[in-house]
Amino acid sequence: MRAAARRRAAALLGVFALAGAASTVAATPARADFRVCNATQSLVGVAIGYRASTGWVTEGWWHIEGSTCKTLIEGALSSRYYYLYAEDAERGGRWDGPVNMCVAEREFKIAGAGDCFARGFQRAGFQEYDTREQTNWMVQLTDEPVSGAPPVTGAGTPPVTGTGTR
Repeated sequence: MRAAARRRAAALLGVFALAGAASTVAATPARADFRVCNATQSLVGVAIGYRASTGWVTEGWWHIEGSTCKTLIEGALSSRYYYLYAEDAERGGRWDGPVNMCVAEREFKIAGAGDCFARGFQRAGFQEYDTREQTNWMVQLTDEPVSGAPPVTGAGTPPVTGTGTR
């Protein structure tokens, strides 16, 4: 009789634990961010470009250690398109694309995407990511480039790697 009572008590504790966990998950609001995950073993510097209400903006550098992620934009995304450029700080190489925008050597926030050199900045090719107006987005940088169309990831979809050259 005691063994049966212990099993019932253990089962009830399990049910209460699951119910408590479910209520905790339900009470936690969903995050909406633009995140970049570095799936390499190297330190990576990342810059992002986007259209703000005042025009084009580029920002950088976020330093992302190997095998970690970092949030570049916190909160719900306000644009459909975001642009990303990244450099491997240890081994060289970069993840880039065909869209030219301005960057600087040190931490920066630059208004406008044109006349980079004339304004004292450098120009870099950014990869476009179409978030399809989702509020949450993640890009994963890997050692191996992905062939074909530019890969993207979004809320509710499994991660897909970003393009890269080494």
